[in-house]
Amino acid sequence: MALIIIALVSAVLALRRKHWAGEEDDETNTASSLNESHRQVLEKINGMHAATEGLRGRARIKELRRCMDSMSDGLDVISSIRPSVNGAPKGEWVVAPGAAPNRRILYIHGGSWIAGSPKSHRAITDRLSRLANACVFALDYRLMPENRYQDGLSDCQLAYRWLLDNGPNGKETADFLVVAGDSAGGSHALVLIAWIRDQELPPPNAALALSPSTDLMLTLQSAPDKLKTDAMLGPSLEKLMRIPLPLRWLVAVLSMRTLPSSPLVSPLRGNLHQLPPTLIQVSESELLLENAQQYAAKAQAAGSLVTVQSWPDMVHVWHLFTPLLPEAEAAFAHVGEFLAQVEASAKNQGQGAVEKYSAELGKQARNPQG
Repeated sequence: MALIIIALVSAVLALRRKHWAGEEDDETNTASSLNESHRQVLEKINGMHAATEGLRGRARIKELRRCMDSMSDGLDVISSIRPSVNGAPKGEWVVAPGAAPNRRILYIHGGSWIAGSPKSHRAITDRLSRLANACVFALDYRLMPENRYQDGLSDCQLAYRWLLDNGPNGKETADFLVVAGDSAGGSHALVLIAWIRDQELPPPNAALALSPSTDLMLTLQSAPDKLKTDAMLGPSLEKLMRIPLPLRWLVAVLSMRTLPSSPLVSPLRGNLHQLPPTLIQVSESELLLENAQQYAAKAQAAGSLVTVQSWPDMVHVWHLFTPLLPEAEAAFAHVGEFLAQVEASAKNQGQGAVEKYSAELGKQARNPQG
């Protein structure tokens, strides 16, 4: 258990300057292409890395959590932040000016299932509330290792049931509902939409997954190359990937308390039919790209409308650095377009608009800013 927890913690913090600067031989050429916003992002990440340097175990996790929560310090949040009350699931409402109470987004934060919080991800939840004119409920689900993985997933399930009939102002049926998450939270989101289908609950109008984990075992043909380009996951997972697969399997079982092949932790391995329209955004530089593409291909083969939009030369969940990174703002613009097409299709009682947009996203995959 300790091995994978330490690896996951390190993965969140191990961003190094070589992500954009590349190997030593390429430093001169790459440095000239870094603009000031990218440099500021690297400084923020390097500061987090320095703060946890030399720490181990619970001390490292505690400092990681503190660092992640500090990411929202000084952020110019336009939305109002309201903690949940009166027996509601633990979390906070993020409500942009004019957001409609019957329009809701359930947001599930990332952090390797051991860190992160609604506070750490306010840059994303504030932006989503504004672009969707919706009230975002950022869930504060239970984290490992104090809790089981399944406890956090159960919190997501409870929150979805609750959001169907409750908004920021009390009981009110949702007219528009989206499930969204990033990284580990993106995995929870993809697991959740399959669970909603199996429980025959009212489905969400759409789902959004930002750099999601879709297969816990990371069985990737591209792993050797991506370990070099994925500055967030690569440095730590390079050591983990050297461990024989059977031993990695055992470590995953001990830490997650479930088989890594289970759809509860690896949504890629589940039944992907009859899912809501889903948009996945992922960096072409990260290890999770290949599994995300496999997830989308399997879902499409099962008849579900799932689209991957890949983004060149970005860090894992670059959306956290909006509005500093122009690429983050551009990615959110595509999210807004996707949700608008979902609503247009719902009003027209068909999937034509979403399918058309899905095809356009495929064409733009190599240049999504265009």
